Amino acid sequence: MSFALPSLTSSQMFGQKTIRPITAATLYGIAFIKDRLIAIDSSKGHLLEIDPTSDNCKILNPHQVREFAEVTGIAVWEDTLWVTRGNSVYLSKLASLGLEHFATLPYPADGVAVWESTVYVSCQRLGYILVFDRETRKEITRFYAPGVGVENLTVSQENLWVCDRLEQTVYSMDRATGEIRFSVLTPFDSPTGIGLHKNDETGQECLYIAYASEEPYIRDNPNADPNHELTYRDRTFIHPLYYHYEPDKRYALSNGYLVEMSYVEEISPLDEVYLPNVEWRIALPSETERQKVKHVEPIGLPFTEEILEGQRVAVFKFDALTPGERHLFGWKALLEVRGIKYRITPKDAEGQPELSPEFQARYLVDDDDLAMDTAIVRRASREAIGSETNMLRKMYNIRNYVYDELSYGIKPYIDTPDVVLERGVGSCGEYVGVLLALCRLNGIPCRTVGRYKCPPNGEQQGVPLQPDFNHVWLEFYIPNIGWLPMESNPDDVGDAGPYPTRFFMGLCWYHIEIGKGVTFETVTSNGTRLTKEDVPLGDLAINHIRFTILKELPPF
Repeated sequence: MSFALPSLTSSQMFGQKTIRPITAATLYGIAFIKDRLIAIDSSKGHLLEIDPTSDNCKILNPHQVREFAEVTGIAVWEDTLWVTRGNSVYLSKLASLGLEHFATLPYPADGVAVWESTVYVSCQRLGYILVFDRETRKEITRFYAPGVGVENLTVSQENLWVCDRLEQTVYSMDRATGEIRFSVLTPFDSPTGIGLHKNDETGQECLYIAYASEEPYIRDNPNADPNHELTYRDRTFIHPLYYHYEPDKRYALSNGYLVEMSYVEEISPLDEVYLPNVEWRIALPSETERQKVKHVEPIGLPFTEEILEGQRVAVFKFDALTPGERHLFGWKALLEVRGIKYRITPKDAEGQPELSPEFQARYLVDDDDLAMDTAIVRRASREAIGSETNMLRKMYNIRNYVYDELSYGIKPYIDTPDVVLERGVGSCGEYVGVLLALCRLNGIPCRTVGRYKCPPNGEQQGVPLQPDFNHVWLEFYIPNIGWLPMESNPDDVGDAGPYPTRFFMGLCWYHIEIGKGVTFETVTSNGTRLTKEDVPLGDLAINHIRFTILKELPPF
């Protein structure tokens, strides 16, 4: 016996934060028919109707599961369902679900969207979004794909929305010309589907994104020794995507969270030392376009604040640190953090004024063991840009050059860029060092940012989380535009390019900006800064970092 799910009001739908359909394994394409949410479970071939309020599902194609297996994209226009499967695009009446061939591509067709008589089809292998006429079934034109990953599509009156799995990004494109208006980072990785819901009561539109990946978990296995083993399971859900576009400032914000972060040092020296008149400085979170500091308070001991190059720094003072003495001290901060993505083109970076002498003296010099005077670093700085003169293109070329030359590896200490380039393997801090050196030698001001990322688990709210390791990235400066963020190495996916640009001029909500361009932590004794040769900080104290994701921030 078949049954129909009750129709949902728009207010009921928008009260649901995350939709986790019961039994779903791998959600790809999603679409809305008024308030009905339709999705394809690609691995099972189930065309699902999903109740967003209860996560209950109904299989709409109980007799055509084989036909819908490995479908990756779906779209609905009036009474017609469109799907992509393999290299082909198909259409069918919603009432019958019998697939009729529409077009075949030379490579796999990934996503599909339909607006009146226009059919949009994405194809990663071609690197294009193909535009067909529905009546003639002929290709009208094609747009360059905005990202480098597999892309899914939906369309509205003026916008073609493109969801790129590898880029972790949704692009807003002019559906008539293919021009990119802006892009936003999704709050979770591996976005696989995109749908647009329109509230009939208010006329407001909201994007929903499907995600599909695998997650590791520890399973209790009584037949194994030890009884617990690491394995993987499917992870799939649907979540609303919020965004706010600031065209004058050239960026768009996306989903964010209220996060509590604490940083605490525990005095526990490996070798007992005596240090008189100690000042211990720890940078505090920065106030930025995407990160708002709601509250900061001391932990363990009180501190005073200093402003160093525009950055807030907590200063803890001790008359002396004596052998056997133990302390806990640090800070706790309440932060609102969101994703940000800038939309800057090479044309925007043309005709820039010359940097001021003060800027050159601060951001174009070797002030942190960057080995900028070594032959290997100077040669790399020339090879990285070739004959390019545009500042933004030079930055992009340097990034790609470093990604080509280095592979990622974690080390307990940071080597200088000349050693790293010779070795060909680097940690995030070593990637940053090489990037800083090559950029500064090519006249691009840059500075470090960091030093931690919140574990990117937005669904684990109220649970204390600890990062696996510290992290740094950088910002580069373009006159008349300002400072732009760039990740050090997460976009280096290990294969030869093209590399994704999700974190080139973009940061996700879990990047916590602390101490832009200043040292994160310093210790002085009698006014003299301690160095690694004196007492390494790691030998003097143990740091404790904890994040708690409190709640998702409301829409803009």
